[in-house]
Amino acid sequence: MCLRLSLAILASTVALPAAANDGWGGLSATGLTFDQTEAVAMLEEDLFIGIDRVSVDYLFKNTSGADVTGEVIFPLSPVSVWATYESSMNLPQDLSAEDLVDFKVTVDGRPVAVQIDRIAVLEPPYDENRPPAQQYDTPGRDVTAEVARLGLPLTLDAEQVRSALLALSPNQKAAAEAAGLAQYYAGDPAQNVPPDVYATWSIVTRYHWTQTFPAGAEVKVHHDYVNRPPGGLFYWADPPEDYQTYLVDRYCIDAGTSKALMKALAYTDETGQTNAYGTSYNIEYVLRTANSWAGPIGKFRLTLDKGDPKNVISLCADGVKKVGPTTFMIEKTNYTPDRDLDILVALPMARE
Repeated sequence: MCLRLSLAILASTVALPAAANDGWGGLSATGLTFDQTEAVAMLEEDLFIGIDRVSVDYLFKNTSGADVTGEVIFPLSPVSVWATYESSMNLPQDLSAEDLVDFKVTVDGRPVAVQIDRIAVLEPPYDENRPPAQQYDTPGRDVTAEVARLGLPLTLDAEQVRSALLALSPNQKAAAEAAGLAQYYAGDPAQNVPPDVYATWSIVTRYHWTQTFPAGAEVKVHHDYVNRPPGGLFYWADPPEDYQTYLVDRYCIDAGTSKALMKALAYTDETGQTNAYGTSYNIEYVLRTANSWAGPIGKFRLTLDKGDPKNVISLCADGVKKVGPTTFMIEKTNYTPDRDLDILVALPMARE
């Protein structure tokens, strides 16, 4: 049975995006991955998710009689290069920085040097026949080689990418368009509109390191990073309006949660009309990649920190226990994840 968890929690001032957008982009965790192995088991996973920070402690055991060595990879979700130009993003100001989330790893208590690489992908086009929550479940096509061949930078700095695309030769511009990497516009000299270009690819940042699991031994792995989820302005109606149905399904917003949203976000404007407005964070975390390890997760614990007692959080989960003023816990044994985490945190609008 799926328990629809709703918690009313109060937020302090929220920094809204500088531009007048309905939402801002960000990053989500696409999971700790390893080649499928029947030798290394995940005995424990202790996962903490807050609005600003994510940390995980793993306990692995090599159950075989031989050492196992492989690449442990933690990729972030794709970020559209052009979105960083035309939208507000919950990302550092310096988009050319290699590490956007201050990713740290220790193995058996000792820091590990993590390699960082980026790949360019073309994400699937929007499909009006698919639910909004499932639009980008399909991995994008890797176009890193095409981007490199044209000498284009693997960066989220959209202005740098734009300049590089405009500087290409005519033949290179044609090749970029043919590969689906860019759309060029001639401009209108009569109206003083210069030529322009639209970059179509996204960047995936991957953190990875080579790990040896000694035969018969346990290995403790810890990693943590700054959480930078997408979000934006948030409006709610009770009962939900038709276009909000996908939110109801994705975050298991039941009648109690709906009323909690209305109460927490209630805002009366200068005309005396009351509506439910605020901001939200949409936090995603992929759990199903744990199934690449041998067997189920022996002991699984998830701690959620809602940040402040009057925000509203909603997700699909069972076995939820309140363990603190702002924290909730889910514990499972012999756990095989069959769905990933989608967490909605709605915050009241900051009042002046």
